[in-house]
Amino acid sequence: MLRVRCLCLSHTWRRRFIERGLDGLSDEPRPGVPRKITDADVERVIVKTLEEKPENATHWSTRSMAAATGMSQSAISRIWRAFALAPHRSQTFKLSTDPLFIDKVRDVVGLYADPAGKGPGPLCGREVADPGPGPVPARIADGARCSERRSHDYVRAGATTLFAALEVATGKVIGSLHRRHRAAEFKKFLAKLDKEVPADLDVRLTLDNYVTHKTPAVKKWLLAHPRFHLHFTPTRASWLALVERWCAELTQKKPKRGVHRSVQALERDIRAWLADWNANPRPFVWTKTADEILDKVAAYCRRISDSVSRQLVVVSWVTRRLMRSMAATWIMAADRCGWVS
Repeated sequence: MLRVRCLCLSHTWRRRFIERGLDGLSDEPRPGVPRKITDADVERVIVKTLEEKPENATHWSTRSMAAATGMSQSAISRIWRAFALAPHRSQTFKLSTDPLFIDKVRDVVGLYADPAGKGPGPLCGREVADPGPGPVPARIADGARCSERRSHDYVRAGATTLFAALEVATGKVIGSLHRRHRAAEFKKFLAKLDKEVPADLDVRLTLDNYVTHKTPAVKKWLLAHPRFHLHFTPTRASWLALVERWCAELTQKKPKRGVHRSVQALERDIRAWLADWNANPRPFVWTKTADEILDKVAAYCRRISDSVSRQLVVVSWVTRRLMRSMAATWIMAADRCGWVS
């Protein structure tokens, strides 16, 4: 049956092509109510979304755009979805202003690509808080699954600092907890690394630019231990530190939803989780090359450079023409689906 249908369909297309040429290959008009939203209407919505703002708000909503254009809210929603427009959403970004950004990116990523020895990362600090009543466990009631609930109130109970060194090759973590975050505590952590890392290996530390890592006392200690080499991430680019991924894993599994009413309780949890991690360490694999990272940053800089003037000039000239051709395609597809009225 399938073969017969295919043959009949093929015969129909050949017959229409013989009779009317290329025009015969166009889709025939479909039954139903004629389309009310024209190409000009779609273009007007898109241009208004990109170039204008409502009088009483910073961005459009489907209801305010519908009132301004005289269309229905569902029509505005469908147009926005078709062109991936979301005026209610916003994203944040932070670009590094480090003049040695390129050199540092290549240096740090090179360590991840070829971890010849130990490649620990920077420290990460954690605050201790008493979240009050504690979480209400998830439950199933009336056939619906309910998520865990907790009060937004909390009482601060102190703070602790975790110095963590992630071994890139194996995923093992050397950690040290301290109540303060000074050069003295950082030197103690370096001494612990010097004791636990085999003496025949160089220690290459990937650090952020916190002032604790650059004090005269730390520099003096490093001169006395020449096998330690420091590699600093660019300013405002701590995302290059691979240990941050491990810190995120720790935060998600313990402090974020845990209830700790004292510093000691949090430290016990962190030590237990660290021991459990090292019992079965899992390395994090860095997949991006330095060139890929730099190309992505450069492309983003080109997108956001002089965005205000470009929005007034380029959007008015380019977008109108681009959207006009896209609108024709969208209207044709929507008309075939029959959901634009």
